[in-house]
Amino acid sequence: MSSHANHTGHGNPAPPILLTIAGFDPSCGAGVAADLKTFAAHNCYGVAAVTALTVQSTLGVRSVHSTPSATLRAQMDALAEDSSIAAVKIGMLGNRANAAAVAEFLDKNQFPHVVLDPISRPTTGETELLDASGVKFLRDELLKRASVITPNLAEAELLTGIEVKDVNGMKAAGQKLLEMGARAVIVTGGHLEKPTDVLCVGDQVEAFGGDHVRSPNTHGSGCTFSSAIAAQLAAGQQLRDALILAKAYVTKAIEKSYATGKGAGPLNQLFRFHQEPPPRGVHEVPQHGMHPAAEPAAT
Repeated sequence: MSSHANHTGHGNPAPPILLTIAGFDPSCGAGVAADLKTFAAHNCYGVAAVTALTVQSTLGVRSVHSTPSATLRAQMDALAEDSSIAAVKIGMLGNRANAAAVAEFLDKNQFPHVVLDPISRPTTGETELLDASGVKFLRDELLKRASVITPNLAEAELLTGIEVKDVNGMKAAGQKLLEMGARAVIVTGGHLEKPTDVLCVGDQVEAFGGDHVRSPNTHGSGCTFSSAIAAQLAAGQQLRDALILAKAYVTKAIEKSYATGKGAGPLNQLFRFHQEPPPRGVHEVPQHGMHPAAEPAAT
């Protein structure tokens, strides 16, 4: 029996297929939109299971409407049955039922790389993006199922109960998370004066300093960072190198960002994809397919 792939797609090999399990941000700065743009920028094809529909803009999150867990489960199963998934990135989960559905899904499939960004509340706004029992489930069950977790300072503090204000606090929280069952931890410190990320894996603890980019457009930086790590792991990079490459990518995406609304703008994940507009008066007619004018008129 010939495989379906043999007679479709003209034989072009597919790039790595990456799954994001996260919320939808209508302003498309964070959540699945940020993840899909980041995957595309790393020459991967992204698919998405949506955990929640949020009402938000660059001015912040107004409300969250979690996907029913049965629907989330069905989305994930449909994607896993259809494609070979090279890596999974998990972002906002919404509630405990969705977190539990994701844990079952991970147990059933055993993906090679799972990056968990333990989002609990947005940088702007007081809306919870994961309920209290969801945080407990993430702490007790989900974090041990991930290859690496990428909490920021506030998330590391919430998960460990340790005060995290500086690099020493980041190191202490990272080591505590390893004791709690995490396989590897990157505590992200983008909000520090000198943005520093701390990697804790095994008995190795290492801090990676960065350059502070003076830009208000950092909406979605956490989502983008964890997705870039997933893409690098899928490409075969070791975790330490994946962190260094992802950090450089996020820095550049912030440098090349622009405001899209009245609040904190998104990163420019597709900064490499900048097309110069054609000179005025020059219109290239595509050589393939039909010219629009040659299409039969609608009757």
